[in-house]
Amino acid sequence: MKKIVVLGAGQVGRAMAIDLCHDYDVTSADTNEKNLSLLKSQFPIKTINADLSVAGEIKKVIADADLVIGAVPGFMGFEMVKTVISSRKNIVDISFFNEDIFLLDDLARENKVVAVMDCGVAPGMDNIILGFHSRQMKVEYFECLVGGLPVVRTWPFEYKAPFSPIDVIAEYTRPAKFVKEGQLVTRPALSEPELLEFSEVGMLEAFNTDGLRSLIKTMKVPDMIERTLRYPGHIDLMKVFRETGFFSEEPVTINGQQVRPIDVTAKLLFPKWKLEEGEEEFTIMRVTVKGTQNGKEKEYVYNLLDRYDKKTNTASMSRTTGYTCTAVARLVIENKYNRIGINPPEFVGEDESCFRSVMSYLKDRNVIYKVNEK
Repeated sequence: MKKIVVLGAGQVGRAMAIDLCHDYDVTSADTNEKNLSLLKSQFPIKTINADLSVAGEIKKVIADADLVIGAVPGFMGFEMVKTVISSRKNIVDISFFNEDIFLLDDLARENKVVAVMDCGVAPGMDNIILGFHSRQMKVEYFECLVGGLPVVRTWPFEYKAPFSPIDVIAEYTRPAKFVKEGQLVTRPALSEPELLEFSEVGMLEAFNTDGLRSLIKTMKVPDMIERTLRYPGHIDLMKVFRETGFFSEEPVTINGQQVRPIDVTAKLLFPKWKLEEGEEEFTIMRVTVKGTQNGKEKEYVYNLLDRYDKKTNTASMSRTTGYTCTAVARLVIENKYNRIGINPPEFVGEDESCFRSVMSYLKDRNVIYKVNEK
């Protein structure tokens, strides 16, 4: 049986390990013994307590792996992926790191490694969709609206973080890049708010975030943008935090001690943002692709509304992010996708058989994208 090592046993990492453990020999690695215990007590999954910020420990954990899946916080992601590639192991990763993923392309090629990056829901599935259509038509417009939200709106934030909270803060601080009329545009995160009505969940507000990532380099589309969705009021609250300095990584001196404001903020915010056991949440996404196909104007709109799975107690964001990743992981480990080097998800989507396989895989797990075309 082929061996897969999942680095990270948070909510998404656990969902991926569980999804794969019935067909592969799966090992989950993390420093959080509580998260690991949730796996080894219920599923045929090996667990290893390991500090994944240490290259040497990663190398030991993945020594016998046929494939590695990365699910660590973004600030650890780049070095983790670099270590895995240096170890000559194929990897599919969801870590939302700030560094340019293509900086590792030469290393991946030298080591003959297949490395698929940013393979979650967004970035991830939206890239796969655009990659597919880019081979079917001349795409002139791409928009992704996406958000993960709790069903119950609890004051003051009306938000819970279904993945690494520190990566959520990065969405509010990292400059947003998008393409308009063929030109790269940079705006502050949380900028250009817009209220949008969704029939299933009501009014949400959209704002600019750094979600296009690799698409800026790989896709020659004149208009592309990714925007995050939250309940109305969240933008202003996060702007207050940011502009006051609560998200700053620059140390300040308090009673003679050097403290990073973001560390204090994280300590206070994260308990408030943690989903309670069994708390229901949902993922909503709308991907719009417009262009010319067979000489005619064409538009495709993909709509996703996925909810917490009560039967398996699996968060929607874990499902939509994790199962996209495991769908691609299966393609890689079964040698159905084998392009050497760094592969953003749009490269996977460009292969029609891979695109169809991912869509079918998600549908089998009741993650359903409804497609409207005109």
